[in-house]
Amino acid sequence: MVVFVANRTNLQSKRLHDRIQARLNDAFEAVRRRRADPQEPGPYRVVGDVNPRQFLEDMAYPATSARLEIGFHLQTDEPREYYWVNWIEPERGLLVGWHQDETHDELGPVHLQVNDGETTVVRQPAEFIDAHPLAVVERRYNALRDVVLAVEWGKDRPVGLAADPAN
Repeated sequence: MVVFVANRTNLQSKRLHDRIQARLNDAFEAVRRRRADPQEPGPYRVVGDVNPRQFLEDMAYPATSARLEIGFHLQTDEPREYYWVNWIEPERGLLVGWHQDETHDELGPVHLQVNDGETTVVRQPAEFIDAHPLAVVERRYNALRDVVLAVEWGKDRPVGLAADPAN
C-alpha cells in the first residue's frame, strides 16, 4: 500500500482559488484557474475575461477586451497572505492592480499600481483589509470599476490615477 501525504497549504490554496473562480463566474467569461508562471509568486491565478464596456457600464470605453487575474499565496509563516488583484487590458498595455506582498514596504502592506506595459506609472499606498481572502476579493472587486475609471490618460497612455480612487 502506498500512502501519499498531501501538501495541506497547496490544497487550501487550490480550494481558495476554486472559490474565487466560482465568485467570478457571474460577471466574467472563460473563468479558469491556472498554475502561476514561474516568475509569478504564489501557486495559482484565477483569470476571467470580460468586455470592459459592459463591466464598467461605459459603452464609449476605448478597450473592448480585458481580464481580471487574482492570486493568493497562503503562507503559514507570515502574518498575512500575499495577494495580487490585477485588471489587464492587453490591447492598451494597461495593468491596474492591488498588491499585498513583500515589495515596496515604504508604501505599507498593500499598494495600488498602474502599469503601462512593463513600466510602472504610479504606485501608491492602498487600504489594508484584515479579513478572510474571499472578503478581500469581494472588497477589491467592488472597488474595481472606480479604480479602473480613475486611471488618467495622456496621448493614449496611462499617466496616473485621479486624486482619490476607491482603494
